[in-house]
Amino acid sequence: MSSNAPKLPLEGVRVIDLGSLIAGPFGATLLGDFGAEIIKVEQPGSGDALRGTPVDGQANRSGNWLVEARNKKSVVINLRVPAGQALVKELVRDADVVMENFTPGTLDRWGLGWDDLRQINPRLIMARVSGYGQTGPNAKRSGYDRIALGFSGYMYPTGFPDRFPVRPAFPTADYTTGMFGAFAVMLALYQRDQQGGADGKGGGQMIDLALYEPSFRVTADMITQFMQTGAVRERIGNRNPTFAPAGTFETRDGRYVQIAAGGDNVFQRLTEAMDQPELATDPRYAKSANRIERADELEALLGEWIGRHDFADVEARMVKRNVPFGGIYTVADIATDPHYAARDDIAHITDPTLGDVAMPAVFPKLSATPGRITHVGPELGAHSDYVLRTILGKSDADMQKLRDDGVI
Repeated sequence: MSSNAPKLPLEGVRVIDLGSLIAGPFGATLLGDFGAEIIKVEQPGSGDALRGTPVDGQANRSGNWLVEARNKKSVVINLRVPAGQALVKELVRDADVVMENFTPGTLDRWGLGWDDLRQINPRLIMARVSGYGQTGPNAKRSGYDRIALGFSGYMYPTGFPDRFPVRPAFPTADYTTGMFGAFAVMLALYQRDQQGGADGKGGGQMIDLALYEPSFRVTADMITQFMQTGAVRERIGNRNPTFAPAGTFETRDGRYVQIAAGGDNVFQRLTEAMDQPELATDPRYAKSANRIERADELEALLGEWIGRHDFADVEARMVKRNVPFGGIYTVADIATDPHYAARDDIAHITDPTLGDVAMPAVFPKLSATPGRITHVGPELGAHSDYVLRTILGKSDADMQKLRDDGVI
């Protein structure tokens, strides 16, 4: 890293990541992308379950791990034994943030709950992720991404009306909860450091994140509509219930594309791109309300037209007329797309074992202090000596005893 590189916004912030898999740890990853020091605490043996399936047969080097544990320092500490719990408490003393996603009650039984840690460090911010939150009748239930998507109402309207609801291809609930978690931590840090804290006793606070709640939040006005009208939002495939034409279509050469042309002016431009401008003044389609009523026939007409043209031809016509249009990209398309390349959206990081590793770059893009990736997800315990010796000041004798006792 160049000595002239700008200081990152979160340099000097220390985060203890006690979580596993995605929902809690992803929030820490986002903070680490912008300079926070992330100390990833893993259990002895296999470590975080996110390490999963190895890449190229390399143990503890899964693709998910390489990406989502980037910029983190891995230290092995057995949280299930008193000596390991004591080490975590030592780390917490000078930390700014703890992020965890254990089932509610687990850390409390180990003496590592909010009431315990706030006594050690009144400035501490503790973000707690669980399936259903720290309170409520479901609090002790296990929660995973697909369970949260179902419970949140996000999944029921997703898919086609003649089939059962569809889970998105990626763990959406996990990732949105991580985003909300990072956002909440930033709010709490601002409150503590810029406004003096809210409690008058150091400024720390606990953040309660239920895995289903961010997914519920992005259902927008679904609950509002139901409470006003009693209408339950049903599955309509790729269509938009509030404007038409909008949907997914297949070109003559087998590419999937999407078009969104609900506004009257946009629809007029679409008809010009199709060389059928008369459709814009046809009373069946001239106004948005008419098009929504006749969405089936209108989108069938559009689909038939697209099916007679190759992707390149459709794209050129739509772009020329400024019609919202795009292909549905595979990862192979992304890897070679010039726009992704121009914006440096794919980062290439050198791993000592695997060599070049591609992954999503740091987002969002800040003009003066952009985030950076210093290394991919580390090997299990790669930073144990640094964390225990340099941060906690453990001696050779201390380290040997901790190893002998199975603590590290």
